[in-house]
Amino acid sequence: MAARSSAASARTTGILSPWATRLLAIFSLLVLLGYVVWPTFRVFALGADPAILTDLFRSWTSANARALYNSVWISVWTVAGAGVLGTTMAWILFRYDFPLKRILVSLAALPLALPPLVGVLAFLFLYGESGILPRGLQVLLGLESVPFAFSGLWAVWLVHVYSMYVFFYLFCAASLRTVDQSLLEAASDLGAGPIRSFLTVILPHLRPSMVSASLLVFMISMASFTAPLLFAGTENFLTLQIYNYKMNGNLAYSAAVSVVLTVICLLFLVLIEWDRRRGRVATASKGSAPAPSPVSSGPGRLLAWLGAGAIIVFLALPVLTVIMISFVEEGSWTYQVLPQAYTLDNYLDLLRQPDVARPILNSLQMATIASVANVLFGVMAALLIVKGQVKGRGLIRTLAVLPFAIPGTVIAINLIVTFSEATPLAGGTILVGTFWLLPLAYFIRHIPLVVRSTVAALDTYDDRLTDASIDLGASRWRTFREVMLPSILPGILAGTLLTFVTALGEFVSSILLYVFDNRPISVEILSQLRIYDFGGAAAYSVFLMILIGGATWLTNRLSEDRPDTRPGSVPL
Repeated sequence: MAARSSAASARTTGILSPWATRLLAIFSLLVLLGYVVWPTFRVFALGADPAILTDLFRSWTSANARALYNSVWISVWTVAGAGVLGTTMAWILFRYDFPLKRILVSLAALPLALPPLVGVLAFLFLYGESGILPRGLQVLLGLESVPFAFSGLWAVWLVHVYSMYVFFYLFCAASLRTVDQSLLEAASDLGAGPIRSFLTVILPHLRPSMVSASLLVFMISMASFTAPLLFAGTENFLTLQIYNYKMNGNLAYSAAVSVVLTVICLLFLVLIEWDRRRGRVATASKGSAPAPSPVSSGPGRLLAWLGAGAIIVFLALPVLTVIMISFVEEGSWTYQVLPQAYTLDNYLDLLRQPDVARPILNSLQMATIASVANVLFGVMAALLIVKGQVKGRGLIRTLAVLPFAIPGTVIAINLIVTFSEATPLAGGTILVGTFWLLPLAYFIRHIPLVVRSTVAALDTYDDRLTDASIDLGASRWRTFREVMLPSILPGILAGTLLTFVTALGEFVSSILLYVFDNRPISVEILSQLRIYDFGGAAAYSVFLMILIGGATWLTNRLSEDRPDTRPGSVPL
């Protein structure tokens, strides 16, 4: 038995010859060490200076200590708020059948279709000091000033909860599909009510998914830049400090704050990977998942109507607001509750005016370049990780996930420090201030997407197909092209689409690296906002939402039954 197993194991790597394995290993290590590790090391060498760190964090009242506190504080509360909302939604939609449920299910993952800048922009239009809801209440109640306006830490928290609860919802919804009806029946037979059943049966079942989502949300919240930029006001955050020091020309201080933020995110990446690799303990199952219980009582249905309606409004209103504002004529919305004049010119200008369409073409061009590079590298690295037999595969797997733990602001600083001088990695040229630095940043940020999605596809591939093809005389290249590639293509395409649409809406690295000639859509949205052309900014935003929404739908279709390639479980 052992001999047959060993022989089978040896044959499953037949798709890669020894020389191809070594070549892929060398190439993958050069890319990861050269463009991920080396720039990070350069920033650590510049910023991990005890004198600089002591100066930055010299007291608990310093701006950087306050930034660290605010970043951690917001992240903790984001985990709490997103966890309560996402887990509750997953449980209610799983366990009960009530009015508006289908609409709520279809909208539950809607925040995934919103690029970070667009989501923040929608909340600004809705809840900011000059937003529709504060002004509407002011007019309705006859007040001299708006009764509320979202700003500061709690505004950042609300935006985070809106955009990040989806991770808890998706993780817990997937876990709930494995709940055994017999467990709930046993709890009911022993006298447990709905609340006690949830606490004693469901919550322990959900705990692994909730832990995974908590680690992921905390890390993403720590790296958040857009919401603090537009809502935090005078409050400091680590990502804002990195940006401000860079804009003021103090690269050493920017690098030092980058070191602190990177160390925190790396710690949580280690915890996420440890949680993922330790596996899950299977629950004994004697039956199918429970059917949803209909809400039949009058008060219960009324409460379901009100609760579902409130959540639907909360989810859909930001998107609907951006769509409405996209038709607003420039200069027609100043002090009024709602815009006074509407036009199609904001959309027509995207097609007929070259200077307006330029950011779209730039983003499409740069996202395409980055995505092609991600596909080529991701497929080669994934083949080596799963099918190669060479020392260092584990290192390559680890380094391929590393960019997920490096915030976009830090990646930008890494590239500025590394490529502000001529280097062999840039072909002997200086990349800072050129077109190519942004596609490089997009490529680095999205390495984990294609690698992880392709690895997931290769893990389910039957190696006997490769063996049979080679035994029948096909070359390795023909076997890969005609046998393996069609099988793993859905996983590759899922990662590629996610890479492309994420690059299209990328803002965090772009704001630090762009030049005027290659300004992307996200930077142009902020520029239009600063000159009060709300309609133009919203039209760009709707364009992004359409692209990302369509690609997300297509990704879900391609990645069906592949949990590791869905948007909710791929590190974004």
